[in-house]
Amino acid sequence: MLYIYIIAILFGVFMFIYGGYDDSPGAQGLGFLLVIGSIVGIIKSKKQKKTSG
Repeated sequence: MLYIYIIAILFGVFMFIYGGYDDSPGAQGLGFLLVIGSIVGIIKSKKQKKTSG
């Protein structure tokens, strides 16, 4: 499951950079949200692993 979050972070960074190059604030916003959402997902999955065993 961690691999999916890492790929999502990389894709979000790509979208953020491409959105800046293309002068597209929507792409930058989506890339930013994807990165933040993936980081939150990683933190939540790590907390669940600690509490479950």
